[in-house]
Amino acid sequence: MKNIINKAYLLLLLSGLSVTVGCNKQLDMEPLSAVTPDKFLFTEADLAAYTIGQYRFPIHEGWGPGRFAADNHTDNQATSGFSTIWVPGEWRVPQTGGSWSFDQIRNTNYFIQTAVPRWKEKKITGAAANVDHYIGEGYFLRAYAYFDKVQALGDFPILKTTLPDKMDELVQASQRRPRNEVAKFILSDLDSAITLLKTVAPNGSNRLSKNAALLFKSRVALHEASWLTYHKNTALFPGVPNWPGAGKVSDFSINIDAEIDFFLSEAMDAAAQVADAVPLVTNTKDDGYNSSANPYAAMFADIDMSKYAEVLLWRRYDPTLGLNHNVNHYINNNGGNTGYTRGFIDNILMQNGLPIYAPGSGYAGDDSVQLVKVNRDNRLQLFMKTPGNLRFTDRTNPDGSPVLSGRPDIVGLAETRDVTGYSVKKGFSYLASNAEGSLGNTGSIVFRAAEAYLNYIEASYMKEGLVNGKAAQYWQALRTRAGLNPDFNVTINATIMAEEAKNDMAAYSAGALLSDRTLYNIRRERRTELMAEGMRMYDLKRWRALDQL
Repeated sequence: MKNIINKAYLLLLLSGLSVTVGCNKQLDMEPLSAVTPDKFLFTEADLAAYTIGQYRFPIHEGWGPGRFAADNHTDNQATSGFSTIWVPGEWRVPQTGGSWSFDQIRNTNYFIQTAVPRWKEKKITGAAANVDHYIGEGYFLRAYAYFDKVQALGDFPILKTTLPDKMDELVQASQRRPRNEVAKFILSDLDSAITLLKTVAPNGSNRLSKNAALLFKSRVALHEASWLTYHKNTALFPGVPNWPGAGKVSDFSINIDAEIDFFLSEAMDAAAQVADAVPLVTNTKDDGYNSSANPYAAMFADIDMSKYAEVLLWRRYDPTLGLNHNVNHYINNNGGNTGYTRGFIDNILMQNGLPIYAPGSGYAGDDSVQLVKVNRDNRLQLFMKTPGNLRFTDRTNPDGSPVLSGRPDIVGLAETRDVTGYSVKKGFSYLASNAEGSLGNTGSIVFRAAEAYLNYIEASYMKEGLVNGKAAQYWQALRTRAGLNPDFNVTINATIMAEEAKNDMAAYSAGALLSDRTLYNIRRERRTELMAEGMRMYDLKRWRALDQL
């Protein structure tokens, strides 16, 4: 027995020695399942993988109607729950994370400080134009991260490199710079991105492009110009006596009017480059019963959005890869716990360009949801669901009749409720497969060119005090597509601000009712064109349109 044990032990020992020798050889090899920093970001594929991993754009995700409910808790859309921003004492700073997180900034800084020197020294392999493009993506993504900080916090530290975990250095680098300087830093990064990005990205409109960067630049510049305009003489404005940075920020001075003019000019230039190059998608102007073949309506609900030039960036979904959502399960089957507000619906124009309260407008009244849409702006007809609308083009009832939308359920389960009865239909897919559970695969738009048209109109009017020829061209294009009288002066002349104040927070700035009816109608156009796209609170804040509340 003892000999058997000794022989077994010897065999085990010998086998262990062979394993040890093998392991020593394996230890001399680089890890196969991980990429070490000194070996990464040397190829086109490395750059592409890193930047796509930093995309943090608002898209469809989670349960519910996705991005089409992002305007909840504004004067455009309502949900059954409440938001803490409207409850005194309940809008609180989070205990962790929040707007002071530097994760995204650090990630993009690491990419730029690592990849750019190698790029300049031509150490990155791959197609040169594609390598340039991905470097441009890095600059864009840092600008995007910084714009989030400007919106949330205003003045903010400008960091261009990653920092060591040393308290003294971190404290020194954490000194905030005035918001207008941060905005200029963002524009500088975007200029770098615009220089490097391709007009047609390597993966089409699923990746950033030059036009997407130009559009975003116009958004940033218009945001800062309008913020400075409407927040003059408040503690949120750099340089005023009660500004928190007074006496703490060195080498700083500001010429208010010059800063506003600079940002307006930048917004106009960038927006015009996009609007002049990218036409609006065609609207066949149907009544909303079946808009499945209408390019303007289908653009928001297509599985493949690459066919629409107006869509500059979008997210693709593929359930076979686990990439899916349940937007149409809620948008098509029920109300998705959201709905347009009565004020928003009443704010939308008639086809003849008149507000509903104007004499001779032709408003049919609101005895039913169907009547509300009669002779209205075609965007209301397309993007508000009403009883009797077609639900599916690929499924019928057992008797062969079409499946139609029923009456809005305004008292049902909160999860599926038609909160106001004015049901959101933007992003409505007519394919039954998209409305079944969480198997939806319609795309999610991130940037579309129509915003550039709107940005130019607003920036040019703020700068010049008139609707110039290019702005008129863009405004008429938007109104014509919407089935409106293209003569915007008809609307302006019929506008009564006291009536608009009943339905629109943006009838105000700094707590005062606007007297400029042209400016107001530029805001109205934006409100209607971007309905259910998650831009409303962003606009209300930069216009300072919440003070009157």
